[in-house]
Amino acid sequence: MTIEFPQHAPSPYYDVDGDCLVVGGRRLTELAAGIGHTPFYVYDRAVMDRRVQELRAAMPAGLKLHYAIKANPMPAVVEHLARQVDGLDVASARELAIALATGTPRHEISFAGPGKTDVELEAAARAGIVVNLESEGEMRRLSRIGTRLGLRPAVAVRVNPDFELKSSGMKMSGGPKQFGIDAELVPAVLAELRALPLEFLGFHIYSGSQNLRVEALIEAQDKTVELALRLAAHAPGPVRMLNLGGGFGIPYFPGEQRLDLAPLGANLARAVARIRAALPEAQPVIELGRFLVGEAGLYVCEVIDRKISRGQVFLVCNGGLHHHLAASGNFGQVIRKNYPALIGNKVRGTEREVASAVGPLCTPLDLLADRMDMAKAEPGDLVVIFQSGAYGFTASPLGFLSHPAAVEHLV
Repeated sequence: MTIEFPQHAPSPYYDVDGDCLVVGGRRLTELAAGIGHTPFYVYDRAVMDRRVQELRAAMPAGLKLHYAIKANPMPAVVEHLARQVDGLDVASARELAIALATGTPRHEISFAGPGKTDVELEAAARAGIVVNLESEGEMRRLSRIGTRLGLRPAVAVRVNPDFELKSSGMKMSGGPKQFGIDAELVPAVLAELRALPLEFLGFHIYSGSQNLRVEALIEAQDKTVELALRLAAHAPGPVRMLNLGGGFGIPYFPGEQRLDLAPLGANLARAVARIRAALPEAQPVIELGRFLVGEAGLYVCEVIDRKISRGQVFLVCNGGLHHHLAASGNFGQVIRKNYPALIGNKVRGTEREVASAVGPLCTPLDLLADRMDMAKAEPGDLVVIFQSGAYGFTASPLGFLSHPAAVEHLV
């Protein structure tokens, strides 16, 4: 079934039973009763599986798929996705521990991110995973750690290309960046790496995230391959791994449309063929996070009070920005826009109204839905924020004003 939202892109992943949202095969009211309290995040395995299946169907054979744990590091989510994808990317020692617990082959786990501590680098070296080098200094520190441990750490050079992913939610390349080594400096870095006790595997070239423009993604993919082929000429050994990044977006806001995977897959098929011809030992990889889990997650809170202030309806809830900073508009938005939302136990509702869902915090920033068309809600009804599976719980100020924490649940 497809759930329609006024102004927002429809959601094709959830059913409705008797006007109540169904998640993981259960009515939301039953699920909430079983969990025992609100607010909570719920993540649906079946939706994750469909996302992976849709992606696999569109992508070419020979292209590996890695999950970026930072999007949602809940151990049960990572454990489930690890069985669906080919590898994992981590951004901290804690995420590394979660990845290792899944049994994923060590050579299919990579560690990215600036500012890795010596403790983290040592953990990565001992684990035998791939370290994406973010700077010359990090390369030298890892080399010293490997020498001390009697190990030869596996590395890939993360490149800050001289182009950006146009129209991306977060630009990770082009111009001065804390991420990766500037493309023009990479040949000299590779020359130094040749003399160090490090095992060179390849390149990680990530341009940006949350992009819904097919033409921009295709342009970035093509430029990424061109850059990798140029840099390969300076490599200290054969390129065996080429992480092309990702950047595939999901529709969050009014007017946004779902990403068409077919042309992306066709272009990646051409890219894989080109890589195979020029770098026969290289394994191409795409790395995705929110695209796999974003639509599989819902944030659910309960209406505690209903009030009208000078003609505007406010649904005061027991959850808010302390649990879901992104939905409040305070995580990367310049102009606040609503996530898709509805009353979960009254999906369509016999009565409709324009209302704002707000949280319990003493700040006007605590706003989950601003003047949205929803079913008329009363205390005890459940407000549901869609597109909440990525950068929700762990990207929020959970201790702000010391309100009770939300819980996470996988169904």
